[in-house]
Amino acid sequence: MSKPKDIIIVGWMERISLPDLDLDNIPAKIDTGARTSALHATRIETFTRDGAAWVRFRVRHPGARSGVTHEQPIHERRDIKNTSGVPEDRIVIRTDLLIAGHRWRIDLSLTDRTNMRSPIIVGRTALSAHNVAVHTRRTRLKKDPTQAPTRRGKAIQ
Repeated sequence: MSKPKDIIIVGWMERISLPDLDLDNIPAKIDTGARTSALHATRIETFTRDGAAWVRFRVRHPGARSGVTHEQPIHERRDIKNTSGVPEDRIVIRTDLLIAGHRWRIDLSLTDRTNMRSPIIVGRTALSAHNVAVHTRRTRLKKDPTQAPTRRGKAIQ
């Protein structure tokens, strides 16, 4: 019989990193009401590389060097509802998420979040397989995305 995973408790706002994109310690809203995670990106353009669909985009927010352009393979395009509930055709990439000392692969849509409070939302699909619970009244339970959560002074694995 395998031991159940410990629960990772995070606040509804946390600092996270996206190591594959060299984005460290960025403020994120942990939003279980959103299905898909979304990153603020501008100048989003698609192109073909070696017969595969790729995307070029620019990110500009705390934790990133100003105006960094990234290129990533496109995982898929899908309709994703925006904050008003209107479906938008969005490009989705796959990248690693680092939160509370844990790292795993997530789907991340690219969209202009200029008018939003945080440059990224982490949706429930990114959390569901990893035993993450969101504390709805607390924020920034971990100051550093590489820091593992603790329970009574002991690190949770």
